[in-house]
Amino acid sequence: MAANASSNVYLEWRNTPAEKRIQYLFKMKTILENNADEIATICTRESGKTFAESRAEIVRAVENIEVACGIPTLMQGEFSEDISAGIDEYVIRQPLGVGACIAPFNFPIMITFWFMPYAIACGNTYIVKPSEKVPETMTRIFELLEELNLPKGVLNLVHGGKETVDAILTNPEIKAISFVGSSKIAKYVYSKGTENGKRVQAQGGAKNPVVIMPDADVDTTTNIISDSVYGCAGQRCLAASTVVLVGKAKEQFKEKLITAAKSKTTCYGLDKSSQMGAIITKESRDRIIKIINEAESKGANILLDGRNQDVENYKGGNYVLPTIIENAPIDSEANLTEIFGPVMNLKYVDSLDEAIEFINSSKYGNAACIFTSDGSAARKFRHDVIAGNIGVNIGIAAPMAFFPFSGWKESFFGDLHGQSKHAVEFYTQTKVVIERWYSEWTRKF
Repeated sequence: MAANASSNVYLEWRNTPAEKRIQYLFKMKTILENNADEIATICTRESGKTFAESRAEIVRAVENIEVACGIPTLMQGEFSEDISAGIDEYVIRQPLGVGACIAPFNFPIMITFWFMPYAIACGNTYIVKPSEKVPETMTRIFELLEELNLPKGVLNLVHGGKETVDAILTNPEIKAISFVGSSKIAKYVYSKGTENGKRVQAQGGAKNPVVIMPDADVDTTTNIISDSVYGCAGQRCLAASTVVLVGKAKEQFKEKLITAAKSKTTCYGLDKSSQMGAIITKESRDRIIKIINEAESKGANILLDGRNQDVENYKGGNYVLPTIIENAPIDSEANLTEIFGPVMNLKYVDSLDEAIEFINSSKYGNAACIFTSDGSAARKFRHDVIAGNIGVNIGIAAPMAFFPFSGWKESFFGDLHGQSKHAVEFYTQTKVVIERWYSEWTRKF
């Protein structure tokens, strides 16, 4: 039904001038900003993250709307005059048709806006399917967006689980699909979608190792990494997962990292004292604890144990407190898979080369970061590490909206990523025009 509605209005929307389309985006930005506290409260109640984290999602969503408002420029093609006598050639960009986004639970606001504003600004119609774990946030946003008075069918919301995903992947009206989630599901979405002739960009899982060199600034690095590991309770695709201490960095940072983790206040996200919220479901909480248990059974040291601890005033909640494990065995789940929880895995190596070799051995390639005051070490890291997002003295290498969000290896399936020019290229197709206009002059040739 949503696909039919989108398809029916597509030609009308496509033929709406780009300058007029972006007027709706200007208003969309204002609606989100004016209702930010209400939206953030709903997001926190159903996702478990802190209010500040939910509020930050809206800021990033607005940034993407602002970039998408530049579509009249971003969609500009290329022109070459007189490629031959009296013949010109140029490229124009045109929309694809109906697009769809399958969004995850952990960033129900921000990730939808990696894609949707660009798609509709380019002249496509669009369908958003939020995670069934967090349906209320996007439902409320769509209620607020009714103020836009968009032509009926330009922007649509659908709910559901796998059956809805499969309907999106197989519906012939839908031409392009954007997805963010685990690598297992990303593979499925990519293979099933492309099998049905669709463009697909599917962001998968991650490990996001962070390397600390002995010359890194101790206090600043510790604070940044602590936030990177435990922000959103580790439930984000850019969470720092493994912290690799090189050489003497072990002596300088190990105790500091433990102390910083202990200082985090974990409780209900709307509690003003909260620095880390809850895990999304009991099943996810149990999975995280199982991964910690397995690492311990295989020989890892638990330096800080956040398992099975009640949170004052919120007993029985889905909480895992900040946890630090040391030297998780190479074959343990803590080392191999995305934990998606507030768990730091400390690893010790003797050199930067050894750290890079460890990072590149992973099946994931979403992000990697280094903390150092040595420019040559930073350049080597940037050049040699096989990952799509690189941070230098930055804990979370999250690109601004005017850059694409990258990701390599099993962290991404597709060619073009979300945000910025990549989103514009993904939601448009190029048409090459070669033309000659006859005149008295051209007839001489």
